[in-house]
Amino acid sequence: MPIETLKSAVRDVPDFPEPGIVFKDITPILSCPDLFSLAIDKMIESLGENKIDKIVGIDARGFIFGSIIAQKLKCGFTPARKAGKLPWETIQETYQLEYGEATLEMHKDAIKEGESVAIIDDLLATGGTSKAAANLVNKLGGNIHSISFFVELTFLPGRDVLKDFQVHSLLQY
Repeated sequence: MPIETLKSAVRDVPDFPEPGIVFKDITPILSCPDLFSLAIDKMIESLGENKIDKIVGIDARGFIFGSIIAQKLKCGFTPARKAGKLPWETIQETYQLEYGEATLEMHKDAIKEGESVAIIDDLLATGGTSKAAANLVNKLGGNIHSISFFVELTFLPGRDVLKDFQVHSLLQY
């Protein structure tokens, strides 16, 4: 099944979540076992052959891709969550949004010094959330292998914000 099959299954939803935005809806892929399997397999391929100790999945759709990738690679999974959602002691990284700011958290024991970490999310847009996740991994002493996305919006500056990292995206718009 070619990669174009995945791209054609992404649904455009105009004016969501606000007027002027065209939302890239990936739920048609998630609901089709063959397409979802293809997406996971292609994302794993992009990670290459180097050993990865942990996958960090970014809240919330990064959990969908990241946990399955971690299971298939037989490595650990760590959630990077919105503030106040994790039950134990956390470290935090606050970052700027278009209007305001947000905070991302991880458990303070989520990554061990020197572990190889791949960060996974569904979409690269402005790069702020992914950069915050990378900063959390760095604070904990992890080595960032790469940051991978299912979809990249190339007209936004996300890749520039993540210029210090190896960035992969499966579908570009």
